[in-house]
Amino acid sequence: MIHLITEIVRLLLIVMIAVYTYDSFKALRSNTSERLANHLYRKQTTLLYLTIFCSGLVLYLHTNDQRVILITAAESILFALTMLIYKQIYQYVSKPLVNNMCMLLAVSFMILTRLRIDHAIRQLFMASAALLITCVIPLMIEKLTLWKKLTYIYALLGILALAVVAVLGRATYGAKINIKVGPVLLQPSEFVKILLVFFIACMLYHRNDLHQVIITGVITALMVLILVASKDLGSALIFFVTFLVMVYVATQKPLYLLAGMGMMVLASVAGYYLFSHVRIRVLAWQDPLSVVNDQGYQICQSLFAIGTGGWFGSGLYQGMPEKIPVVTTDFVFSAISEELGALFAISLIFICISNFLMFFNIAMQIREQFYKLIALGLGTVYGIQVFTTIGGVTKFIPSTGVTLPLVSYGGSSILSTMILFAIIQGLYKRAFSEGDLHEKRQKKNKRS
Repeated sequence: MIHLITEIVRLLLIVMIAVYTYDSFKALRSNTSERLANHLYRKQTTLLYLTIFCSGLVLYLHTNDQRVILITAAESILFALTMLIYKQIYQYVSKPLVNNMCMLLAVSFMILTRLRIDHAIRQLFMASAALLITCVIPLMIEKLTLWKKLTYIYALLGILALAVVAVLGRATYGAKINIKVGPVLLQPSEFVKILLVFFIACMLYHRNDLHQVIITGVITALMVLILVASKDLGSALIFFVTFLVMVYVATQKPLYLLAGMGMMVLASVAGYYLFSHVRIRVLAWQDPLSVVNDQGYQICQSLFAIGTGGWFGSGLYQGMPEKIPVVTTDFVFSAISEELGALFAISLIFICISNFLMFFNIAMQIREQFYKLIALGLGTVYGIQVFTTIGGVTKFIPSTGVTLPLVSYGGSSILSTMILFAIIQGLYKRAFSEGDLHEKRQKKNKRS
């Protein structure tokens, strides 16, 4: 009986997330009326709670653990509170972003409960704390005007945080990325990437001449070099790509973009010869089966899991994702692919893509160059992090050790991503306060 329910739920989860993903892109259309948009949001919310209930049922049947019921109830309350704050207290927010954030968290709680229930409980506590911390950020972004005045404070805080990790941080798989503050393990680079976006926006929104670009580049390069010294090359890549995109958008000069890409190629070659763990990851990427018992074990287990799952997955508790090293953090996408299937995993990717498109859509509708650059920068940070994570576990690119936002286990990752989403919501509110979006919505409703 349990096996039958597992099979039914497996197919239901695929159908529900596929419909949810379709509605996410449907909501992106510029001609969507407010009435249709509200219908889509209600439909997505229903699918979200059905996903929580169905997955919770299977998880409980397989474990007979009362904690599964508590996790299911707690996450339902958390999402209800999140929607209350963002959809009711704030008059103007991007409701699709709220739904997508909740859906990604729901997938995280589901797969972490399957893999390690203690991680799921901690993730739930961290997400709840992150919601309390970030729920005031949209109001701060909309009302406060000091963000443009803190240019070098952003840079100084970022450099100091990264330098502390480089000196005092704990080494994990050859890279120094964490630092312990009392009982809490922090990954400062997760927060510094947001500071970097604000710093670059401050530098380039008013002046974007060569002198200003060089100063911005030197300070960004210093952050990147500290990350390279810490062997945190995944974060270094995110920082550098974000800098290139923001400089290109601010200056509209392809030469800067081409020069930056050339420097990135040279830096990649240098990193290969300077760091042994980079050579190991490249070797594992090129031919993992030739070193399957050593350097290639992790990526081989990831590919085996994805291949075993096929299009429809094996079902929760029907696979062996626990055999993948660091499965709850760097390789959580592989576990999802094995037990929930490629169709579910692809839908998850498209939800991330819809987030990315919403970030850029919001950026395009903001008048002020400073806030436009912030939205574009944060969208780039999010997009490149999703790309490097999924690219690494599928052998599209060498593994970088970057987490999948809102899905992978980790307090710093959860908090920084929810801060990022909250800032975007604040920018959306600013766009309404400027009048552009409000006027467009009124015209759209009249036509419908």
